[in-house]
Amino acid sequence: MTFGIPTPGKIIAVHLNYPSRAAQRGRTPAQPSYFFKPASSLAPTGGTIERPAGTELLAFEGEIAIVIGEPARRVSPEDGWRHVAQVTAANDFGLYDLRAADKGSNVRNKGGDGFTPIGPAAIPASVAGEDGWRVRTWVNGELVQLDTSDTLLFPFGRLVADLSQHMTLETGDVILTGTPAGSSVVVPGDVVEVEVDAPLAPGAPSTGRLVTTVTQGDAPFGDFGTKPAVDDAQRIEAWGSEAEHAAAVAAGKASPLDAPTASDEAAAASAAPEASPAALTDEVRELLSSAAVATVSAALRKRGYHDVFIEGVFANHPGDRIVGTAKTLRFIPFRPDLFKEFGGGFNAQKRAFDTVEPGEVLVVEARGERGTGTVGDVLALRAQVRGAAGIVTDGGVRDFDAVAEFDIPVFSQGPHPSVLGRRHVPWETDVTIACGGAAVQPGDVIVGDGDGVLVIPAAIAAEVAAEAAAQEAEDAWVAEQVAGGASVDGLFPMNAEWRARFEATRSAEAAAAEAAR
Repeated sequence: MTFGIPTPGKIIAVHLNYPSRAAQRGRTPAQPSYFFKPASSLAPTGGTIERPAGTELLAFEGEIAIVIGEPARRVSPEDGWRHVAQVTAANDFGLYDLRAADKGSNVRNKGGDGFTPIGPAAIPASVAGEDGWRVRTWVNGELVQLDTSDTLLFPFGRLVADLSQHMTLETGDVILTGTPAGSSVVVPGDVVEVEVDAPLAPGAPSTGRLVTTVTQGDAPFGDFGTKPAVDDAQRIEAWGSEAEHAAAVAAGKASPLDAPTASDEAAAASAAPEASPAALTDEVRELLSSAAVATVSAALRKRGYHDVFIEGVFANHPGDRIVGTAKTLRFIPFRPDLFKEFGGGFNAQKRAFDTVEPGEVLVVEARGERGTGTVGDVLALRAQVRGAAGIVTDGGVRDFDAVAEFDIPVFSQGPHPSVLGRRHVPWETDVTIACGGAAVQPGDVIVGDGDGVLVIPAAIAAEVAAEAAAQEAEDAWVAEQVAGGASVDGLFPMNAEWRARFEATRSAEAAAAEAAR
C-alpha cells in the first residue's frame, strides 16, 4: 500500500452509511450492507483512473477508510474501534454503466484497476475517537463533499463488530466506511481530491489530499461479457438529481435523457443564469417546516455552506416561521439625482411587492442599514394579500406596530420611521443580492424561525430537508430518553449501544405502521 503497510487481504466497502447520502438515495438501511473490492483496484495518490471506452457514468465517492490492526473475531461494537490501527482517505470509484451487470455485487463496476485510490498518508487511530474524523472531496478545486464521522448511521466500531461475526478481520484489512452526499459523475480531465483529517485532535492531523485524474480509455469491451448500458434512472442517480444532470447536459458534460421529463427540462432551464428558479415542492416545504433552523444549519455546514445565515434579523411575531423561495429586491445607497430618477412612481420596490407570488419570500438587500424603513404597512399588506410566505430585510421596518398586526411573518433589524429617501434608492429586482452578509439568488429556499433566517441553494434543498427531518426525529427520540431520566453521557451524541436502541425502535415503528396499512 502507498503509505508503508502491506497490501490488504480484504477491502470491504459499506453501501450506505451517512444520513446525507441515505436522504439523497431515498432509503435509510436498518443494518449495514457490504461488498468486496479487489486489491488490484488500489492506487496511490497522483495516479489516474481510466473511464473505459463506451461508458459515460464514472462516479467518485470520497470516504474515510479504516485499517485493521489487531485481528478481530466476534468482537462487540464497544470493542470494535480498538481493533482499528489507522485511518486514511479513499475514493470508491464506480461505473454506473456496469451496475446492472453486477446485480449488487459491484465486481465489475467498482473493481477496475485504479478504482480504489487510497492514502496518501495514514493517521494513527489513537489520535481521535471514532467520532472525531472528517472527510472532504474536491473536484477541480471545488468542495463537493464534507461530512464527519459523528453523523454515521453505523459507527466504525459497529462495522468492525458486524463483519467480525462472519469472518476474521486481519491486520491490514481495509474497510471503506461509506460516502456522504455530493458524490457525482466525473469526466476525462477532471481532478478529484479526497482528504481525511481529525480537525479537533491536537495538531489537526491530516492524510493530505489523495489526488486522482480522470483519463479516457480507448480499448473497447469484447463480445464475451456484458457490455456497458445506461438508462435515464442511472443517469439521474449517478449525477445526484435531475437538476444536476440537466446542468451537466447544459455544460456539455453529460448525455441528455432518452425521454426528458418536464422536471428535467425545468432543471435544465434553471441552470441558465437568466432562467426561472426551480419550484419548492410541497414535500420539501413540509419537511423544512418541521425542522428547526439550527438543524438545517448543521446540514448545510456539512456540505461546506457556512455563510448562508442572514445576520441581524428577527421576527415581528414570536414563534414565526418562514419557508419559501426567494424573490429579491436590491436597494443602493441614496443619491439625490438617482432617487429623483428611480425613487418615484412604480419603482423597483413597489414592483417587487406587487408581483411577489404565493409561497415566495421577498428578500431585501438594504446593506445592513437599519436607519430607515424598507417596507411599511401598505406594501406588507400587499405581499400578504398576494400570498407571500414572508418578508426578510436586513434594514428597518416602517409602521412597525401596524405591520406586526398582519399575519405575514417579517424578519428585519427592527423599527424605523424614516422613508427610503433618507438612505436608499430602490434599484432592481430578481437579481442575486447580499442580505445580512449572505448571498441570495432568486429561487433559493429561505427558512426562518426564532434562531434567524438561512438561505438554502435550490439544488440541494431536497437533500438538506430530508437530512434535517431525519435529524429532528432522532433528536426528539433522544429528548424522550432524557425526559425519562437517561443521562446524556453516551446518548448525546449516541454511542453504538444507544444507536442500536434507536434503530430498533425505528424499525419497530416502521413495521407497525406497515402492518396498520
